[in-house]
Amino acid sequence: MKYRVLGKTGLKVSEVGFGAWAIGGNAHGNSYGPTDDKKSLEAIGKALELGCNFFDTADVYGHGHSEELLGQALKGHRLEVIIATKVGGDFYHGTPRMNFNSDYLEFALGKSCERLGTDYIDLYQLHNPPIQLIKDGRVFKILDRLKASGKIRHYGISIHDPQEGLLAMRAGELGAIQVAFNILRQEAKNQLFREATKNNVGIIAREPLANGFLAGKLKAESTFPQGDIRHNFPPDYISQLTLAADRLRFLESNKRTLAQAVLRFVLDHKDISTVIPGTKTREQVDEDFASSESPSLTGEELLRIKFLREQAFA
Repeated sequence: MKYRVLGKTGLKVSEVGFGAWAIGGNAHGNSYGPTDDKKSLEAIGKALELGCNFFDTADVYGHGHSEELLGQALKGHRLEVIIATKVGGDFYHGTPRMNFNSDYLEFALGKSCERLGTDYIDLYQLHNPPIQLIKDGRVFKILDRLKASGKIRHYGISIHDPQEGLLAMRAGELGAIQVAFNILRQEAKNQLFREATKNNVGIIAREPLANGFLAGKLKAESTFPQGDIRHNFPPDYISQLTLAADRLRFLESNKRTLAQAVLRFVLDHKDISTVIPGTKTREQVDEDFASSESPSLTGEELLRIKFLREQAFA
């Protein structure tokens, strides 16, 4: 495993981190199908064994279950690992809703610490906040107070739209920005990556396998159970994603799987500090984490990807 620095935080993070969305299970929806807690704990243990020290979760993943599993598996390793979690999806008070109020953020932080078995969070991230909240900027003052109290070491933001990251860097002292980035979604790599590097803000690449589709193991006719976020994906969208994965199979070789090549594509962008594929099993950890040692994509491969993107992978 190789390591990179997470921007101005100074934290040395494994360049492949453990994305803990999937291990939350699907009992409350907003996840990736059924899970086996025993296998999830084994996956976390395997990640530690392979040198992973960056574990990213959110309180809403399994309504606390992902955090609970991490807390259990990382017990005795707290000083060796960097824990990142997120806040903003209030599932405590009836129907889940967005909540970034000052009292709620402090309350949710306490609950996350309890489940994770720690008295501080290394990186506390606003989870998909509305752009109006980012523009207003007052939420970052709340995070500044939590940081001053020692309850969080650094704070950041988890987003989809790169413009939200640009606004957030102007409004608060962000340590990191977590943004969707993969072969199919590259809009973040231009202005956002440049400004983040200029401001020494770490970049965490989320959804590098495009909700699992770029691992190349799903079919156009694949179906997903209730609770899996892909359950409501339109059939045409699923077809597009599986077609793109098929078109990218030229990246496979006896030295790497398609998933490893896709993760390597992300890692080859040096503005990125760490990539966080979602993992549920030891086998997925073995495959995904090997991307740290996989060969970089060649110029010819990158040109083929560029051509396929221009043709919308048709």
